[in-house]
Amino acid sequence: MQINEKIDKLTRSIENSISGDSFKTEVLPLTNTDVKLLKSKDWQFNWKDEHKNPQKKIFKLVINDNPLILQGLICLEDKNDHVFMHLIESAKFNRGKNKLYLGVPGNLVAFGCVFSFQKGYEGYVSFESKSKLIVHYQKSLGAQTLFGNFMMLDTKAALKLIAQYFPNFH
Repeated sequence: MQINEKIDKLTRSIENSISGDSFKTEVLPLTNTDVKLLKSKDWQFNWKDEHKNPQKKIFKLVINDNPLILQGLICLEDKNDHVFMHLIESAKFNRGKNKLYLGVPGNLVAFGCVFSFQKGYEGYVSFESKSKLIVHYQKSLGAQTLFGNFMMLDTKAALKLIAQYFPNFH
């Protein structure tokens, strides 16, 4: 599957689109309980199927004071030398021109970079992009094209994103 999530704005965490207020977030593993509560009408992808695959790890983005409301989801796979980002999706209320929060996709991609560093891969993350978003990812994330629609974030791009969203990460 190709990544089709626009990076709306790089924020410090996530930002209310109306008030501009910023909210501290946390990225946590998606639990079996979370999966049972997912409603297919609220998500474009079948996260329940993704969660069944033992090779893939699904993480949820939540606001610290409101951990029951999922702001977005990301699916990552450890490829033994880098992390592959299979899917990324903002919650239904964080999509489109009337979205509630800005910064959800950037936050999730930055977490993918943190995950890569934690695995010892120097922040390297790869993904397959929709053709129309290749230039967007180059400009917004500092991604580089590997071949065709496959792109990657290297250490420099990863560190920039991590500094934006996870300034206390060492």
